Amino acid sequence: MSGDPTTKTRSATPVGLGDFLEFEKPLVRIHHDIEEMVREHRDTGRDLLADIEQQRERFTSTMKRLYGNLSPWETVLVARHPKRPLSTDYLRMIFRDFCELHGDRLFGDDKAIITGFARIGKHRVMFVGHNKGKDLKERIACNFGCAHPEGYRKALRKMKLAEKYGVPVVCLIDTQGAYPGIGAEERGIAQAIAVNLMEMSRLRTPIVCVVIGEGGSGGALGLAVGDRVAMFQHSFYSVISPEGCAAILWKTADQRKHAANALKLTARELKRLDIVDKIIAEPLGGAHRDPEAAGATLEEYIIRSLNELKRSSPDTLVARRRKAIRALGCFFDDPDAHAPGKVSKPRAARRATARSSRLNGQTVAPATA
Repeated sequence: MSGDPTTKTRSATPVGLGDFLEFEKPLVRIHHDIEEMVREHRDTGRDLLADIEQQRERFTSTMKRLYGNLSPWETVLVARHPKRPLSTDYLRMIFRDFCELHGDRLFGDDKAIITGFARIGKHRVMFVGHNKGKDLKERIACNFGCAHPEGYRKALRKMKLAEKYGVPVVCLIDTQGAYPGIGAEERGIAQAIAVNLMEMSRLRTPIVCVVIGEGGSGGALGLAVGDRVAMFQHSFYSVISPEGCAAILWKTADQRKHAANALKLTARELKRLDIVDKIIAEPLGGAHRDPEAAGATLEEYIIRSLNELKRSSPDTLVARRRKAIRALGCFFDDPDAHAPGKVSKPRAARRATARSSRLNGQTVAPATA
């Protein structure tokens, strides 16, 4: 055991009191006790190392209990943590030789999406990622990561450039959604996202997509069509934010927790429904507690995926990608039917069975497909 009481275990490094989330209140008191004992040990010279280590172990065990059973809404809070690593952080940590490329050659340069050539491992890639900004000034400049149409057109132009030179594309997704302003609507935000979906589905180069924080609506989907689609453990991916869903269904954002439960937005649920391919583990307590470890895990996943995808021809990549896209929609089936040894009943047969049960006891044979 280290004799320096300020040395903290890597897996459970306490953060500032202001950085604890709503559901992490049990950790606040333990964190306060650790700080008090460290201060007393330093100022008075009393040997409190054993007590400090005991409290740190308690801190770690409490965090394991909290993060081992997060609710969907708690997952949303972790994904939105103000200190959670952004695309620009991962760009700095795991990519090198980055050369940024700007503009869509139609309107302007949207700072909410950053693009450019880079290297990761032994691979040259085209990096595409949402940019939320680090401080208030930067966040305002890039609309808090909510892209305009020119952002998606810029991204597509750079992906097409990558295809031309046979360079894989890596997309990091972290956005509340596309920018909802009048200007974005006037310049065709819906069409820009739709064109991205179509073109990415047939891009003749490997595409690896990772949701690193918020995956909101079409704003996320516009960069999330790929050969590999993964999510960080405590990120979320949803057709609408829980607040927006609650405002529509219950006419009040106070029901956001119920909306989060209904949306099935967590990585675990989406993996169970085959919407994403992989869940990338995060350090204990979330990526914001150990960004370097989260970056190393992300780097390993991207490099492994590129190694696998580069073995396939462009024709094989496109055919496999289109097949995977057309297979989306298993949320209409019983997820448990995808377990080994179980066969999902076709939707047409299930509908016919349901109809027969409603016809006052009359038996109607289901039509064959």
